[in-house]
Amino acid sequence: MTIRICPSILNADHSRLKEEIDRVATADLLHLDVMDNIFVPNQTFSLEECQRIIKDSMIPVDSHLMIANPDRDAVRYAQAGSSSVTFHFEASQTPLATIANLKSNGVRVGLAIKPKTSFESIADLLGEIDMLLIMTVEPGFGGQSFMADQMGKVEQARKAILKLSKSAPWLQVDGGISLETIAIAAQAGADTFVAGSAIYKAQNPVEMISQLRLAASI
Repeated sequence: MTIRICPSILNADHSRLKEEIDRVATADLLHLDVMDNIFVPNQTFSLEECQRIIKDSMIPVDSHLMIANPDRDAVRYAQAGSSSVTFHFEASQTPLATIANLKSNGVRVGLAIKPKTSFESIADLLGEIDMLLIMTVEPGFGGQSFMADQMGKVEQARKAILKLSKSAPWLQVDGGISLETIAIAAQAGADTFVAGSAIYKAQNPVEMISQLRLAASI
């Protein structure tokens, strides 16, 4: 199984983002947390700021949209140059149409679910997406503790992915990922890991990315 490490710049120094992005050049994806202070009680980057971040990034950007109206707005992040766009199932009225719209704009499509949302809620959409993101914290803030009780959901998703006849979507977890917790999530079936504090608070982010990759592979 291919392991992917995705540093979240939510935990980076926002006053020097270009340099902070360069510090994680060995990562697989740059995780761009987009919050609107409506869907979650926090606000991060405007669309214009996201465009600059995407332009400055030497690695592909996954824009994780924690916004109230992804059915209208998600496509803007595809058009801004994201490699993939992940939107929340809970915020979408027309998830199939939003998935199709994103695909028509040439990006990978991710679907995210919050801790209280069951896997069964999105099971029928699994074959339509390129990545499922299972949140292992409540979305909105960095630095929260890993919710181990979400591992049953990860196991459910992995079993369902293995039964798909189409190409398998990636299975991502986001929240509280560290050297201690990444192995737990990998054992449950995750293959794509968002890490913020663990990477950006490390003295050597590149070395931490290597350590996380190794810990997930054991």
